[in-house]
Parts: sequence; C-alpha cells; structure tokens
Amino acid sequence: MPLSEHEQRMLEQMERALYAEDPKFATALEGSGLRTYTRRRVYQAVAGFLVGIALLMAGMVAKQVWLSVVGFLVMLGCAVLAVTGWRKAPKPGEQPAGGPPAGRPARQRRSVMDRIEQRWQRRRDEQGGH
Repeated sequence: MPLSEHEQRMLEQMERALYAEDPKFATALEGSGLRTYTRRRVYQAVAGFLVGIALLMAGMVAKQVWLSVVGFLVMLGCAVLAVTGWRKAPKPGEQPAGGPPAGRPARQRRSVMDRIEQRWQRRRDEQGGH
C-alpha cells in the first residue's frame, strides 16, 4: 500500500532530521535493505552458475547426459536470477520503492519532489526567522 503525500512528507522530514542529527548512522542504514538483498541474490546466482558449469563438465567427462542437462538447467536458472536481481537492485542514493507511477516519467516526478522539498525548506526558513 503506497504512502499518502502527507505520510511521504513526514517520512522525508524524519529522514532529514536523522541525517542532521547522526549522518554516520543514517549512511549506514542507507546501504541496508533491498540493495543488500539483491546484491546477495546476484552473488548466489553467480555461484550457482559456476556449480552448473561444474555439473555440465562432470556430465561430459562421465558421459552422463542427464548430469550435463541438469548442469545446463542450473546455469540457465541462475543466469535468469542474476539478471532479474541485477535489474531490480536500486542504485546508491535511489529510493527502493520501485519507480514512478504508471504513465508518469521519473524526470517529472523528481521535479515535483524537488519543488515540494523547496517549498518545505522555505516554510522552515520562514518559521525559523520569526
């Protein structure tokens, strides 16, 4: 269930406060989560791919066709997992939410978020000045 605009603003405000209070802790938290999970999944898929190669070669050496077929299937499955995991991995500093809503380009959404952030900053500055 997506967050409402008010909830998103509150979350962003809490994130900024966390960065202001303890930037080291906030940076440590930023690297965890979905990005770490997908990176681990890609590494596991690469290891599985290597196991598949070993099975394929072992089947060829032992002249066991079924073992070679199993090795090939393991390689194929792991290649699919690695590619899908790599595509889903968010870039550093990117929100792992999954991208912009359907029909709206990411550039437009970013500009809207920038405008909202600028308004929020102006309001904070105006309130702090009085």
